[in-house]
Amino acid sequence: MEELNDNLVRVNIYGQEYTVKSKADRAYIISVANYVNDKMEEIEASLRTVQTPIRVAILAAMNITDELFTANQERDKIVSSVEEKAGFLIDIIDEKLNEEI
Repeated sequence: MEELNDNLVRVNIYGQEYTVKSKADRAYIISVANYVNDKMEEIEASLRTVQTPIRVAILAAMNITDELFTANQERDKIVSSVEEKAGFLIDIIDEKLNEEI
């Protein structure tokens, strides 16, 4: 029999209670829910007029997705830079080893 290690955690996002089932630990699930809630409240505060919760959720999702895409681009730049530097160092080491032979 397959053992299930899922957690059931109740969270509140934008005034609505949800039960989340996840393999992640309780603190992590709560942290994610709080982040989403904070983004929705941030979006709501920035709007000039009252919007429907779904509109606020979509705008928050777009904001979070932008953060993700930006972080991924930065990570890709860092990985590329590290790979380039590692290649350069490998070339230098190879040259030094070949000089000794």
